[in-house]
Amino acid sequence: MNHNLFAALRSAFPKNLDAVAVETDDGLLYSWRDLERATAMLANLLASLNLPKGARVAVQVEKSVEAMLLYLATLRAGYVFLPLNTAYQSAEIEYFIDNAEPSVVVCDAKNFGWVSKIAFKAGTQHVFTLNDNRTGSLLERATHCSDQHTVVTMQADDLAAILYTSGTTGRSKGAMLSVSYTHLTLPTKA
Repeated sequence: MNHNLFAALRSAFPKNLDAVAVETDDGLLYSWRDLERATAMLANLLASLNLPKGARVAVQVEKSVEAMLLYLATLRAGYVFLPLNTAYQSAEIEYFIDNAEPSVVVCDAKNFGWVSKIAFKAGTQHVFTLNDNRTGSLLERATHCSDQHTVVTMQADDLAAILYTSGTTGRSKGAMLSVSYTHLTLPTKA
């Protein structure tokens, strides 16, 4: 059984892949087919980097459909998604990158200079940009990748994401979420 979270989402896609899946505030429409193709291209880009199993993809970008697609593609390719708040500054990013040791860092182009210095110093091999206006080196590179991708098979205890705590009582700690996290049942109020 494939416990990949993207596979679970994909199984819930409607039969009509041309139906609208996402509509942005400024009127852009993304179909389910667009989501399928774009996540495949991004997953193929990540796979082309020859990352080790369980590699972490740290992402510090503004909210956008493309940021969501990167999240889904990271899951699809079997890697670990590591979202970082856009308000984090140099010292915080340095801590998170040193602590999580991502293989890939994706940031806004306006932050590329200082984020890439931190990432490369920590041993990260790949740094890409992704802007909230559908531009950046990540998307440019992904356009050269196939829009066909077989979803990577994951086990229930494989890591899917790392979310850092707020650090209110000390340094932030990475909460590791496995793909089975989605199967938790939350208690209901009596």
